[in-house]
Amino acid sequence: MRMPVVVLSGLLLWASGDSTAQTYPTKPVKIVVPSAPGGGTDIIGRLLAKAFSSALGQNFYVENKPGAGNLIGIEAVAHAPADGYTLLFVPSPLVLNPILYKKVNYDPVKDFAPIALAATAPNILVIHPGVKVKNVRDWIDLAKKEPTALNYASAGVGTSPHMSMELFNYMAGIQTLHVPYKGTSPAVTDLLGGQVKGMFSNALTVMPHIQSGKVRPLAVSGAKRLDILPDVPTVMEAGVPNYVSLQWYGLLAPAGTPQAIVQTLNAEMLKALQSKEIKEKLAAEGAEPVGSSPLEFANLIKSDYQKWAGVAKRAGIEPQ
Repeated sequence: MRMPVVVLSGLLLWASGDSTAQTYPTKPVKIVVPSAPGGGTDIIGRLLAKAFSSALGQNFYVENKPGAGNLIGIEAVAHAPADGYTLLFVPSPLVLNPILYKKVNYDPVKDFAPIALAATAPNILVIHPGVKVKNVRDWIDLAKKEPTALNYASAGVGTSPHMSMELFNYMAGIQTLHVPYKGTSPAVTDLLGGQVKGMFSNALTVMPHIQSGKVRPLAVSGAKRLDILPDVPTVMEAGVPNYVSLQWYGLLAPAGTPQAIVQTLNAEMLKALQSKEIKEKLAAEGAEPVGSSPLEFANLIKSDYQKWAGVAKRAGIEPQ
């Protein structure tokens, strides 16, 4: 009896995928980190590479490709062979770059095969102690009463702290003056000096200043409170329903990478995220391990892209 071509083709594809999963990897695997050595993305990427090497019996190594707001490294992977031997460990600017820049040679939704979300990290809304507000509701009320009374710092136009505040302003129905800086350090310096009233920033940056009393936390931008600040409410709890703004880290491959390879890496990554070493390193960055299926991560990328594109449009942020 002759087997229908469609059925035969399906069986061949299944057999091929099963074989790929059983043999992968047969040579060293490169994990591109689109930032310089020593940062949070690099540290976590190297720990994952170590875990993959141990679990899969082949060398996984990090190659740093910093520059142009992560663009150089991201674009290198977007156009790499879809064979599972070039991966990308990247933070959430993956979805922001196409919104902020005209010359971006990748599509965050179409050009990658998401493997797993590794971790998320909220920002913290902090203010100078001299600002006479006690909580988020007071901040909102003051902004409505005196529209020119409040300004805020960020590490630059389109950065996570900037976008977090623009989303906050929109959802709270207020306007505050944005003061962009060239990096986090000068922004925090002026916040400490009282030149600006507040800002969103990551826990790693502002926790020492919170502990010393030089800045005061009003709320965290995630869906739940931070363990290191149990008495500080979320923005949602503080009076802005449905507000969530998170930075994240995740692992991707080029679009078209065989699903068998994606699933193999996903399974090993979920195991790695349970290790004490990775949990401790993430906690030091103000982040916590999450883990996800490839589909869940793909949906997050798509929804984040749409969300931040809307924020940028409402805020009048034009691609440069």
